[in-house]
Amino acid sequence: MATLEQCMTALEDFVGKLAAADAARGLDRTLSCRLTDLGQVVQGRLATGAVHDMTALPDGPTVPKADIRLTMSSDDLLALTAGELSFTPAWASGRVKLEAGIRDMLRLRSLL
Repeated sequence: MATLEQCMTALEDFVGKLAAADAARGLDRTLSCRLTDLGQVVQGRLATGAVHDMTALPDGPTVPKADIRLTMSSDDLLALTAGELSFTPAWASGRVKLEAGIRDMLRLRSLL
């Protein structure tokens, strides 16, 4: 199991790369990543070509719902960001869960 600090670093890098892509130009969305094995939700904002205000909160019913929501284990997050795990097969097998509106899904499809 990865540490929260490792996950925060990996997620900032992953989301930062998404935000810098041409397809993300003009995108302004809240983002969260639920780390199932750590009981934490990392939240931030994807806007102006960068990721902003990344914070970790204990998982629970009071966590605000983000526009784009990822759910995975800490080890899967690290494997995904290290290139050891491909997003599409991980999503298809249920290891990674992605929830977003249809417009965001279409945009993210070209980014992932």
